[in-house]
Amino acid sequence: MSTSTIILIVLCIFVLMAFLSTFKVVPQRSVFIVERLGKYSRSLEAGFHILIPFIDKIAYKQNLKEQAIDVASQICITKDNIAVEVDGILYLQVIDPHKASYGIDNYRFAVIQISQTTMRSIIGKMELDKTFEERETVNASIVEAVDNASDSWGIKVSRYEVKNISPPQSIKDAMEKQMRAEREKRAQIAESEGDKQARINRAEGEKAEMIAKSEGEKQRRINEAAGKASEIELVAFATAKGIREIALSINEQGGMNAVNLRIAEQYLTEFGKLAKTNNSMIVPADLSDIAGVISSITSVLGKTKIEQTLVDTKAIGTANK
Repeated sequence: MSTSTIILIVLCIFVLMAFLSTFKVVPQRSVFIVERLGKYSRSLEAGFHILIPFIDKIAYKQNLKEQAIDVASQICITKDNIAVEVDGILYLQVIDPHKASYGIDNYRFAVIQISQTTMRSIIGKMELDKTFEERETVNASIVEAVDNASDSWGIKVSRYEVKNISPPQSIKDAMEKQMRAEREKRAQIAESEGDKQARINRAEGEKAEMIAKSEGEKQRRINEAAGKASEIELVAFATAKGIREIALSINEQGGMNAVNLRIAEQYLTEFGKLAKTNNSMIVPADLSDIAGVISSITSVLGKTKIEQTLVDTKAIGTANK
C-alpha cells in the first residue's frame, strides 16, 4: 500500500470523525454548554443537535437532576470544649446551567466547603447535649448559608442532613454511664410509685374492711336490741295476760278463798325452807299471825279488785261516748 493511499485513508477517517462529531444527542434532564471559538454560544436542551466542526465545542455538561453530595466528616469543637466528629449529606440542584458553568470553577467543591465551615460555626455555639437535640436547627442553618452563597452559581440547595455526630470514646462512656444512671433513677421512681400505690390500695382496702365490719357490728347490735325489745314486749304481754287471768279468776265465785289457800301454802312452804337452810330462825310468837298475814293480803287483793272495777267502768263509759 502506497503512502498516498494511507494518507487518503487517514484523511477519510478524520473527515468521518469530524462529521460524526457535529451530531450531538443531549439526554433528558441535561444541558450542554456550547462554546464557539472559545466564547459561550448557546445551551443545548435535551434532544438532537448539529454543531459546526472545529468551530463549536461542548465546553460543559450540566446535570439538572437533584444531586446528593456527601460531606466528609470533620472535627468540630462544641461550646463546652468537646471535640466531636460530624458528617452529613447535601442535596442540591442546578437551576441555571450558564451560571453553574461560568459562575464558579467547581460548585460541588464550593458547597462542600461552605457546609463544613458553617457546620463548625454552628456546633461551636452549642453544648454537646444540644447537638443531638438540635439537628433540625443545624440542618436549616447550613441550608440557609449554602443557599445564600450559591445563588450566583445557579445552584439551589434543597436540604442538608446530619448523618453522624461522634464524640470521643471517653465521652461516649460517660454518656452511657449517665444514661444508665438515668434509667436506674426512672426505674427506682417507678418502683417507689408502685409501692406507694400498693400502700394506698392496701390502706383503702383496710378502711373498707373496717367500715364493713363496723356496719355489720352495728346491724348485729340493732338486731340484738330489736330481739331483746321483742322479748321484753312478749314477756310483758304474757305477764299482763297472766295477771288479767288471775284477776278474772279472783272475781269469780270462790276465787278469793282459793287465793287465801294459795297464800297460806306458799307462806308455809317458804317458812319450811327457811327452817332447813338456817341454824337459827325467828318463829312468830303466835302462829295465829299466819291468819293475820293472809287477812292483810286478802284485803290488798280486795282493794285491787275494786280499783280494777272502777277502771273498767270508766273505760266502758268512754267507749259509749
